[in-house]
Amino acid sequence: MWLAEPRNSNAPLAGLKVVELARVLAGPFCGQILADLGADVIKVESPEGDGTRLWGPPWVERTDAEGRVHREAAYYHACNRGKRSIIADFGDVDDLARVRGLCAEADVVIENFKTGSLAKFELDYASLAAANPGLVYCSITGFGQTGPRAHEAGYDFVAQGMSGLMSLTGEPEGHPVKMGISISDLATGVWAANGVQAALLMRARTGPMQGRGQQVDLSLLDCSVGLLANQATYLFTTGHNPPRMGNAHAQVAPYGVFAVSDGHVILAPANDGLFHKLMAVLELSHLVTDPRFAANGDRTANAKELDAEIAAATAGWTKQGLLDACHAAGVPAGPINRLDEVFADPQIVARGMRVELGGMAGVRSPFTFSDAELALDRPSPIHGEHG
Repeated sequence: MWLAEPRNSNAPLAGLKVVELARVLAGPFCGQILADLGADVIKVESPEGDGTRLWGPPWVERTDAEGRVHREAAYYHACNRGKRSIIADFGDVDDLARVRGLCAEADVVIENFKTGSLAKFELDYASLAAANPGLVYCSITGFGQTGPRAHEAGYDFVAQGMSGLMSLTGEPEGHPVKMGISISDLATGVWAANGVQAALLMRARTGPMQGRGQQVDLSLLDCSVGLLANQATYLFTTGHNPPRMGNAHAQVAPYGVFAVSDGHVILAPANDGLFHKLMAVLELSHLVTDPRFAANGDRTANAKELDAEIAAATAGWTKQGLLDACHAAGVPAGPINRLDEVFADPQIVARGMRVELGGMAGVRSPFTFSDAELALDRPSPIHGEHG
């Protein structure tokens, strides 16, 4: 019998049993979120291991209990904290039986194989649910379990392009640009963790689904389209595609990046009151009564002229001087940090967003509870460490 390994008993998902049949980013990121929340996540890897173990540089070297040194890519550690790792060859009858046995006792299975490809191993939802009716089975694919592209492989870059995200990113006269992070993969992992927990709550409710699990169907494309939010409603409302705005905002002005004597700052006074405060800071209060800038609609229509006035004023400030003045006046403003500056920021330090486990640093899941803690007690596993 699989007994969930004791971890932090005050973590929200303590005692939850999760089997991860996933690799690369979206599925493992979902698994890491659940692990941070206290679930016992067993990562099932092929004899070759998760491909991200080889996605370097940079590299991390660790020594196992037998003194062997393992060299793995840092990328792998971004999405596999808190798990146990076993090796299973699906072509081996005994290994396959072992994996099915784990799934028979699991609360959750996460998989990101191509649609339909696990059926031949009897690791698909229908096969596993027959033995474990309470199983919540989360499938992550490029295009979902249905539709004309259901059987195609999916990739983050392609999903960013197909979803419209890239059409909205970049300077107006430049090329469409992908995000600097794998936003489609990462967003899918977050959506998946939400979907899994919703299905678990539904299983626990009284009613016809009590005690029953279900399949949660997530696709990179759907999850990316799901981020369009106000940009989609712009299209639905006007019938026109929203423009690519660079660092500007289509509905709010001023709102963007402005040069100072030693760099750049973000200024985001998103209502009339904040605009008035910013103008006072910049000694431009005369613009408050200028009919071109009286209300947000006026400012948006005349954003280029307003931005030019502000840029001329900010050029005489230092970055820290302007930020201090804006903060004192209650004007939303901030720096554009490099990553080393992010993790040195006193606010990020105070919130404990950097965690150290087994000599490897990572970014914790950003949950803070009043009466619970995360289970940040185990680094990413060495390949087959718990086999």
